[in-house]
Formats: sequence, C-alpha cells, structure tokens
Amino acid sequence: MSSAPLRPATLDDLPAINAIYNFYVLTSTATYQTQPESDEARLTWFSERDLALHPVMVAEVDGRVAAWGSLSRFGKREAFAGTVENSIYVHPDFQRRGLGRALLADQLERAAAAGHHTIIAAISGEQNASLNLHLAHGFTHAGRLVEAGWKFNQWLDLVYLQKII
Repeated sequence: MSSAPLRPATLDDLPAINAIYNFYVLTSTATYQTQPESDEARLTWFSERDLALHPVMVAEVDGRVAAWGSLSRFGKREAFAGTVENSIYVHPDFQRRGLGRALLADQLERAAAAGHHTIIAAISGEQNASLNLHLAHGFTHAGRLVEAGWKFNQWLDLVYLQKII
C-alpha cells in the first residue's frame, strides 16, 4: 500500500495532471477521448468546478504528482445533483503502488462528506485493473453499453459501476 500523501490539487498541478491524462488519451482506452486535452481546456475544467462538491486530489511521490483523481458532476440535469462520477489516473511510472486505492478511498470519504448519494464509474470493458479496483471498494455492476465507443480501430464496451454511499 502506498504512503504517498494525498492533497487537494492546485493550479500548479495542472500541467502534471494534464500530462498524465494525455498519456492515457494517446495510449489507452482508459478514456474515450481521442485527442490530447489542451492546457487551456484543463484550466477551464479546474476553474469552473465547485471544489467542495467536486474535488480534485493528487498523490505525490518524492514531490512529484504521481496520480490524480476527481469527482465530477454526473449529468447536467438538476436531479443528478447527488450523483457524481469518479476519475482516477496513475502515472505509468507509479502503477501498482496503491495510489489508485488511496485515491478511491479518499473519493468515497469526500463524496459522503459532501452529501452525495451515489458514485458512478464509467470504465472501458477491457480495463480490468480499474474494474477490479472499484469492485474491491464495494461498487456493483449497474450496466454495460456494448460497442459504445470507437478507439484504436476497435469497438469498446462501456461498463457502469455504482456505489451508494
């Protein structure tokens, strides 16, 4: 298990957050985004959040952002206000060190403290490590969209997992 400290992300962390994310955009089905996120879009993403309700956390290892996670709005309609979607991305140099587990445990605590009712995880069907991480933290299967995404010349299933807090 990792002993990397978690802390709220700051504006200074955005380049590292974006670099980690863009690695997965270009090399993985962990995100269905196909073009790298611009620095400007990442700044907008961060600046327009209510960080009390939708926090962004980072895990540091030796002063370096090694992983990050966020809770985001799920859906645009008002009735979804008590539902959040989570995201976790670990720098490839720091995988298998417990950073994802630490971030997910923190997300569960923060979601409960913020008064959210449920967390949704939307995970590509072949991302077994992410699926297993969420299942180990009490998430349950909520649905599967077959061949819902197209990336790297293949159709991808999208699996929805859910945890009532």
